[in-house]
Amino acid sequence: MCLNINTRQHQSSQSILIQLLALAWVAVLLVSCGRNPSPTTQPTFEATQPAPEPTESPATATQEPAAAEASSTEEEVYWPTEAWQVAAPEEQGMDAALLQQMLDAIDEQNLNIDSVVVVHNGYIVAEKYYRPYKQDYLHDVYSITKSVVSALIGIAIREGYIDSVDDLVLDFCPERTFENDDALKRSITLEHLLTMSSGLEWDWDEMVSSRDWVQYVLDQPMYIEPGTEFYYSSGNAHVLSAIIQEASGLNTHDFAQLYLFDPLGISDVRWNTDLDGIPKGGWGMAMKPRDMAKLGYLYLNQGVWDGRQVIPAEWIEASTERHIQVPEPLEPWDLYMGYLWWLHEDGPYAAHGTKGQFIYVIPELDLVVVFTGDITDARYAQPQLLIRDYIIPAVAADTR
Repeated sequence: MCLNINTRQHQSSQSILIQLLALAWVAVLLVSCGRNPSPTTQPTFEATQPAPEPTESPATATQEPAAAEASSTEEEVYWPTEAWQVAAPEEQGMDAALLQQMLDAIDEQNLNIDSVVVVHNGYIVAEKYYRPYKQDYLHDVYSITKSVVSALIGIAIREGYIDSVDDLVLDFCPERTFENDDALKRSITLEHLLTMSSGLEWDWDEMVSSRDWVQYVLDQPMYIEPGTEFYYSSGNAHVLSAIIQEASGLNTHDFAQLYLFDPLGISDVRWNTDLDGIPKGGWGMAMKPRDMAKLGYLYLNQGVWDGRQVIPAEWIEASTERHIQVPEPLEPWDLYMGYLWWLHEDGPYAAHGTKGQFIYVIPELDLVVVFTGDITDARYAQPQLLIRDYIIPAVAADTR
């Protein structure tokens, strides 16, 4: 019985084997009739993705009330740390035709302006560079350096390196002795330097030809009581730069980079020094126009940048208050001195540099305007006239 079963199984296996051999032969014949695949071709595999769920367009989608509320509260605030965003003037409520007329006026009047940048509501709405300057070129800003030094003094007070603007200047130089030492000189405070009212005589040519600029400035005789009269002096600002360096233990440029430029995303600033390695407080800085606009935007926002209080709000307020009147007005505005910022009678304030370097801040219009140039003294007021005649009306036009 067992033998018969094994025999049947053996016969069945033979039958199956014959069938398999036949099928294999048929497969070989079929393949030989077709095209042989290339031996160098490798198969590729693509992952199959499930079909997306149908969605409504943003314009027609209906959100749940809770989701809509989360969207409004979590909306990201734009800051130009990495780069400025550009918008059409009309999108930010400005008259594009007036801005174009301003650019045309620059060309028609041959004003020797090298660049203009207009920022409204945090967006660049007008920008132009004139040969050979381009957007990424550094430009000498001359006395705008003074306004940067002012910002650094405010930061140094906040960081505890300096007590207050009432600190006596000579107290920062305990190992020095100065000529013409008297009670008036010993009463000079940081605020007197910041407001160009130190009462010290000063001569630019004499200072730059001296070996020690700080010594030269503080050696000068007093011509009037401190705080009494405005007297323009780059020497005042240079002493402030030296004080920042002395009080903090950092080179003033390094101090600026750490506490001011880095938070704003400003990485390319040239700052020349005196023979002792002190960055020149009165001039000597070069920046890109868009970075100049960042400084103006920081002041427009009361020292806040992307949630960080870079400069104390109280310092911004004090810097842009009228401390002393400037005897010679700058058309079309009368001038006052804040803390090394220039205040105009009807609201704007600005950092000024010779030959047409300006950072204008107009808080009530949410405006920052930057000019760089090579303008002669006779036409120095031209950028102010462009602001008065075109830029301010371009904002006002939207409210008519």
